[in-house]
Amino acid sequence: MDRGGLHSETRGIILTEIRCLDCGQPYPETGVSHRCPRCGGLFDASLWNFDLSRIDSSQPGLWRYRDTFGLPENVPPLTLGEGNTPLLWAEVFGRQVAFKCEFANPTGSFKDRGMATLVAALKARGVTEAVEDSSGNAGAAFAAYAARANIKARVFVPESASGPKRIQIEMYGAELVPVPGPRSAATATALKAVEQGAVYASHAYLPFNLPGYATAAYEIWEQVGSEVGAVIVPAGQGGFLLGMARGFQALVNANLLKRMPVLIGVQAAACAPLVAFAEGRSMEIGEEPTLAEGVRVRDALRKVEVVKVVLDSGGRFVSAEEADILPGRDELAHRGFYVEPTSAIVWSALRAELVNLPDPVVVVLTGSGYKFRT
Repeated sequence: MDRGGLHSETRGIILTEIRCLDCGQPYPETGVSHRCPRCGGLFDASLWNFDLSRIDSSQPGLWRYRDTFGLPENVPPLTLGEGNTPLLWAEVFGRQVAFKCEFANPTGSFKDRGMATLVAALKARGVTEAVEDSSGNAGAAFAAYAARANIKARVFVPESASGPKRIQIEMYGAELVPVPGPRSAATATALKAVEQGAVYASHAYLPFNLPGYATAAYEIWEQVGSEVGAVIVPAGQGGFLLGMARGFQALVNANLLKRMPVLIGVQAAACAPLVAFAEGRSMEIGEEPTLAEGVRVRDALRKVEVVKVVLDSGGRFVSAEEADILPGRDELAHRGFYVEPTSAIVWSALRAELVNLPDPVVVVLTGSGYKFRT
C-alpha cells in the first residue's frame, strides 16, 4: 500500500514522512527507535495535510481524522473515547473566553490524544511490552491504552508524583516504578531499561503522538466556527503545543483558516526551559519543585521546533509564579472548571496576556483536578 507517503509491508511499516531532524534518515522499517540509529537525532513528521472531505464521521472520537495520522488503513482504531472534548465559554477579565476542556478525556488529560495514536503505532509494529517515563498523566494514558492494546506496560515516575496518578497507573495493570529524585531521574532510569532491550514508548522522543495532539486544533476550529484568534496552552516538553500548532497550520494550508492563531505557551517559573530558550538565554535551567508537576521538564527535546512555531505565530512563552498557581486553580474552579495545578498555570498568563490577544481566545485546560491531592 502506498498512501500519502505511507507504505505497509509484511516485515513492518515504513513511515516515509517521518525522518531524522538532523541527518534526514527515514524512520526504520521495523522496531521502535526513539532516536535515529545513524546519528542519534530525533525523528519528526514533516508532512501535515488536512482534507475536509476525508473526515470520517463513522469513526469514534478523534479517529474521524485518522487520514491525518499516517497509519495503515488496516490498523483498527485504538480508542477509549478520547477527543470531542467540550469548548465552553466564560466571561473572564471583561471578555468572553473559550475553555477547551481536555480534562474530559478518558484518563483525565490531553495525553489520551497522543497515546491513542502512539500506542496504535506500537501495536501495528508488533510491540507486546514497552516502558514509559512520566510525571503522571502520560504514564496513566500509556497504561490505559497499553491495556486496551494488550501491551504489557512499565512506567517510571518520580517518587513525588501525585498519588492519584500513581494509583491510576497501577489500576490499569501497568508496573509502576517510583524513582527517587527529580523528574529527569525517571527519564534516565527508563533509558537504562531501553539500553537493556526494552521498547521505549516515549511521549517525548517518539513523533507518533503529534498527529493525535493536532486533533485538538481541528476540534477547536470546528467548535469556534470561525477564525481562531489566540490559544493559551501549558507546556512542559511542548509536544501538545507543537502538535496543535501543526494542526492549525494544516488548516491554514487547506484554506480553512486565514492565519495561524497567536500561540501562548505557559511554563512554571520554577522550571521554564522554553521561556529561557525563546529569550535566547543559555543559562542552566533548574528543576525546582513546583505544584505544576506536569510541566516540570528541565530540557525540552523539541525546543527548537516548539519555540519556532510559537514565535512564528506572533506568540510567546510566559511563566507562572508558584504563588499564583493555586489561586489560579481556585479561580477556574469558581467558573466550573476543576483542574490540576499544571493546568491552572494558564490563569496568570490569561490575566497578563489577554489585553494583547485577538478574539476569540481559547484556553486549553489540560488535566483534571481529580489527579491532584495535597
